[in-house]
Amino acid sequence: MATPFHLAIRVRDLASARAFYGGLLACPEGRSSGDWVDFDFFGHQLVCHVVADAGGESAHNPVDGHDVPVPHFGMVLEMPDWEALAVRLKKAGVAFVIEPQVRFKGQPGEQATMFLTDPSGNALEFKSFRDIAGQLFAR
Repeated sequence: MATPFHLAIRVRDLASARAFYGGLLACPEGRSSGDWVDFDFFGHQLVCHVVADAGGESAHNPVDGHDVPVPHFGMVLEMPDWEALAVRLKKAGVAFVIEPQVRFKGQPGEQATMFLTDPSGNALEFKSFRDIAGQLFAR
């Protein structure tokens, strides 16, 4: 088993971070202080730190006909979990950067993907493969 990663990101405020990560994405909350909060981000440690100038414009790279925000982070989920998250986010009225879809159809690395931003402007990608082990690093 791989060990979990730790990622610290900037957020504008803890209330919107808690509503987004803890509420919308259903990530359990861990430790916190007045300036930061930990979340169990699908088995990994995500720490949201309050920073006055959090967010802002990001760059974009063209990928399979879409402008992918850079930087971004996210998770590779099992397909049923990805599908359930896509339904939950659509039902919540989330404004997607890139709508849930399958890209690289019929090619190595074919994947379901969606992009969105948190309330502080951090870009996230959630993706899935029918065969994660066989397709994640396919060339």
